[in-house]
Amino acid sequence: QVQVVESGGGLVQAGGSLNLSCTTSGSTFAGNSWGWFRQAPGQLREGIACITGSGEIATYQSAVKGRFTASRDNAKNTLFLRMNSLKPEDTAMYYCAPVSSPYCTIVRAAADFAVWGQGTQVTVSS
Repeated sequence: QVQVVESGGGLVQAGGSLNLSCTTSGSTFAGNSWGWFRQAPGQLREGIACITGSGEIATYQSAVKGRFTASRDNAKNTLFLRMNSLKPEDTAMYYCAPVSSPYCTIVRAAADFAVWGQGTQVTVSS
């Protein structure tokens, strides 16, 4: 069973930047697409970024495209999210998970991903 630990969140002013990390256990990291998800208070969790197993393809939700960059280090089983030009509407709990689509055409957590991590809180003040 894959386990994940997200980190790197914090409180920043609008326009600031943060780097999130997601460390994973298990031997399937390199072969799978992985995604970043976020959930704001009172909202459903949504997929915002995805990167394929090779790291060659990354896709983004329109709200974050051009500001966020997903990357990965397969040797360290670690996923990253660089967030620039942060806005108050980016305030949410951020999570990572393996994605069912091998080419990141749909950012949806894999069906067999059973236990989400604790997430990392990102708060952007205006």
